[in-house]
Amino acid sequence: MDEMIIRLHIEPLEEGGFVATSPDVPGLVAEGRSVTEAAQIAQSLARKIAESCLEHGDLLPEALRRQAAVPRELLVPIGLP
Repeated sequence: MDEMIIRLHIEPLEEGGFVATSPDVPGLVAEGRSVTEAAQIAQSLARKIAESCLEHGDLLPEALRRQAAVPRELLVPIGLP
């Protein structure tokens, strides 16, 4: 299984929680109680969008097409007590 990297934009919601969108995957909108949860839901949703594109013969968003296997530097959220 290939792994692709997408950018997420995560911002707080007025009513609490966070919303994640992606400039790389049109239509991706995920809400979670924390930054981590919103990112995890977005990751799952991006996978489902890719699976749907492949199943229906639609073109994958460019960011989900095969990427070169090069070292990457990622920022990941961690929760503290």
